[in-house]
Amino acid sequence: MKQITLNTFYLLTLAIIIASCSSNPYKASNKSYKEQLHDYKKTISNTEAAKLETSSTTILPNTEAVIDPLSLYKDTLSIKTPVALNNGISTEWISTVNFNLRKPNFIIIHHTAQDSLAQTLKTFTTTKPQVSAHYVVADDGRVVQMVNDYLRAWHGGNAIWGKNTDINSASIGIELDNNGTEPFSDKQIISLLALLTKLKKDYNIPTQNILGHSDIAPSRKVDPSKYFPWKLLASNGFGIWPDEILEPAPANFNAELALRIIGYNTKNLAAAISAFKLHYIQTEVDSVLDEKTINTIYNIYKKQ
Repeated sequence: MKQITLNTFYLLTLAIIIASCSSNPYKASNKSYKEQLHDYKKTISNTEAAKLETSSTTILPNTEAVIDPLSLYKDTLSIKTPVALNNGISTEWISTVNFNLRKPNFIIIHHTAQDSLAQTLKTFTTTKPQVSAHYVVADDGRVVQMVNDYLRAWHGGNAIWGKNTDINSASIGIELDNNGTEPFSDKQIISLLALLTKLKKDYNIPTQNILGHSDIAPSRKVDPSKYFPWKLLASNGFGIWPDEILEPAPANFNAELALRIIGYNTKNLAAAISAFKLHYIQTEVDSVLDEKTINTIYNIYKKQ
């Protein structure tokens, strides 16, 4: 009798173990997911200020300026629990072990079109405007971060670059405190160069993927303005710039097709030409497709 009792106990224990395993076959992956998520939370929730520094080879504006530390804001990730759908079925959570944080592949530069940093911060901390950016660089060089690099800010709006129709999901947005009618300050540009140095290194962002808002939304936007020093940025490896001496484009060169290959949305060709010139021919911002413009398009097209 005692042997039968022991056998029964073992069988029950085995049944419980089997039942336990069958009811949650994803226990190991759930554990792995939580551990990995914990590590990623540490990554995106780091509150330590990062010192922005230009490199020894950085070409700076004429005026030297002190670069302030970068202010970081703490962000958190949350795990979504199962949700009951309208048809009475609930969603189910089963953790995968194969995932990581999304990596930005573009940097989009804007000017705020407002008159102060305080005004911009008020706009970006109010629900109604539905706009934000990862960073705001003040006229005095102060850098404020408002969205973690790994998260999606609402800075690009309805924008297209090449085949990418959701720029916000693939980019970091940088707003410069400038109303669009005046030059950018040296302190501001020095801080921007330092910030770009950090971001390009951190995320291995391609040189040609540092763009202006007007590049990705030519029919809607004209920022950053004609005062923005794209040539200086390109000299530091942030974006590309046409050669001093332009090779003439071939007689059969298709400028519209080249603009599309570069990345511009040419559904409104006049707007695309104006946006291109706002970036690369800032002294002649119009929609005229003259010889200089065609040759410049050809030059940038060859650098892709």
